Amino acid sequence: MQRKQRTIGNKLLVGLLSLAILLSIVPATLTGYAAGNKQVDILFTHDMHSHLNLFQTELEGKITKVGGFARIKTLIDQQKEKNPDTLLLDGGDFSMGTLVQTVYEQQAPELRLMGMLGFDASTLGNHEYDYRTEGLVNMLNTAMDSQDTLPPLVLGNIDWSNPNADQRKLKETLGEYGLKDYIMVKKGDVNIAITGVFGVDALSCAPTCALKFKDSIAAMKETVAKIKKNEKADMIVCLSHSGTWPDEEKSEDELLAKAVPELDLIISGHTHSRMLKPIYHGNTAIVSCGEYGETLGSMTAKQTKAGRWKISNFQCVPVTESIQPNAKVQEQIDDFMVDVNADFLAQYGYKADQVIATNPYLFSSVLDVNEIHTEHTLGDIIADSYIYAAQKAGKGSIDPVDIAVVPSGTIRDTYYKGDLTVSDIFTSYSLGIGPDKIPGYPLISVYLTGKELKTAVEIDASISDMMTSARLYMSGINFSYHPKRMILNKVTDVYLEKNGEKKELVDDKLYHVVVDLYSAQMLSAVTDMSYGVLSLQPKDENGKIITDFESRILYDGKQELKAWVAIVEYMSSFEKNEQGTPEIPASYEKLQGRKVVDQEGGFWDSFFHPNKYAALIMGIVAGVVVLVAGIVTGTILIIRKLLRKRRKMRATNVM
Repeated sequence: MQRKQRTIGNKLLVGLLSLAILLSIVPATLTGYAAGNKQVDILFTHDMHSHLNLFQTELEGKITKVGGFARIKTLIDQQKEKNPDTLLLDGGDFSMGTLVQTVYEQQAPELRLMGMLGFDASTLGNHEYDYRTEGLVNMLNTAMDSQDTLPPLVLGNIDWSNPNADQRKLKETLGEYGLKDYIMVKKGDVNIAITGVFGVDALSCAPTCALKFKDSIAAMKETVAKIKKNEKADMIVCLSHSGTWPDEEKSEDELLAKAVPELDLIISGHTHSRMLKPIYHGNTAIVSCGEYGETLGSMTAKQTKAGRWKISNFQCVPVTESIQPNAKVQEQIDDFMVDVNADFLAQYGYKADQVIATNPYLFSSVLDVNEIHTEHTLGDIIADSYIYAAQKAGKGSIDPVDIAVVPSGTIRDTYYKGDLTVSDIFTSYSLGIGPDKIPGYPLISVYLTGKELKTAVEIDASISDMMTSARLYMSGINFSYHPKRMILNKVTDVYLEKNGEKKELVDDKLYHVVVDLYSAQMLSAVTDMSYGVLSLQPKDENGKIITDFESRILYDGKQELKAWVAIVEYMSSFEKNEQGTPEIPASYEKLQGRKVVDQEGGFWDSFFHPNKYAALIMGIVAGVVVLVAGIVTGTILIIRKLLRKRRKMRATNVM
């Protein structure tokens, strides 16, 4: 009897356990797996470039005011009223681009304001290194000393092996700040791993960066494996300062998504892309929202039954002037601008809102500068300003300047219709720092031969369509080109131009060139990158190759002649209008014929008028053709010989 009762009891226990298991499974079956019920709202930015305040831009043919951290804060607060667990992320390059950057080391305004806005994480972009190791270290220490709330920083592919002195200094400071390969953040019931990566192109744009970096894909695979092993992460997000490009095979963040499929979301900075919808590779989504805080990226990530995530409600929310700014954030920004005036501009005798000139014209935007291979009014003004300011500062002590060169990648913004302030002009050319440790790249004086100048314009005509940041705007030299001719043989005419007079370039003559410090370094790198085929070696007035560009800096009195100051001085020299304000002359309303498309000839014209590069290319092609023909001919002869041998063997066997 007892045995029977025990048997009944055991069966009842098993039945109850089975029922419990069934009840636990049924809701999941009816409503989807537990993982599939989760979702998280996400806001994000990237490439803010010190645009803390409202600024002008051109949208749909109209000049309008957009952006500003105070208005972004309002949008963030509105979203967090709906969902306090909204995730807020940034993809790097939060600094360098406006006058605010001039107090980068002394006030760390960008990081401190990101803390005020409540960012959950950010990463380092290439422009965070613009003020060299010392500048980044000083900025981080200032931020920490402020005792303000600061955003966590993540970056998973720094190579700390065999560090030099600068790298050790950065490692120590970044360690004190709390930089990590990844962090864990909990939003509602979602556990989120956030990591960061720094790309190859970003490093090429950071000549003052002392750090070394591991391959981003290999590093991310290691980091993801670590997260999978040590954390219970529902989602893995990568803050990437690598970017996306039209060519998918060269698009670093798309390559990352394909190679590391465990990543759920990539916030893609560096290329300033603005997407209409996410890019998907497998289950990995890539998103970007543009530059300077003109828009705020917004989306909802919903977990699928398989445990992966799908993006919905993606949009780039315009940050318009109509949005009420957050008073506390705006007050802090205004305080930073007081410091900008007192600590930076006062030494030049300027104020941020001081009107320098009036612009009656509607210039093209920076986007157009990068996309259209042509002369550009903005580039013309900047190049002309270099010659004007260099001659003024030299006061007869330097040779007359023949040519000024401005790469489009150094131009950060255009000039909008209406009054142009010191702030507007600085923003247009805001990059870098000089040996004097004062913001702004200085101008330098170098010499190039006529032969090298011909090479420079040929590179511009042939290669800058593939590398738009290297497109050149020049003063003192004009050329015509045919876009359909063979690469490195597109230029059909080139000459010096001064006061309407044309002069042919003499190959072995030295010509005086003014360029900013950064651009001179890039010009000299052409020789190394082309393995000596394209030779551009800046020299001094005696023809000696320059190894120390800082020794060629131009000075305005005791101060380095900064590129942005040259523009201000040039615009201040314009004839005044009826209101007593210097006005940009009518000659700049239209293109001045510095780059002209030659309508005659075409691709086949390259064969009839080859330069040395075209001849070299044709020689290489001819050599390859001969080699291939030789291989094919040799192969045919061998095959014929084998066939004959085989036929003889068959004939012998028959006999």
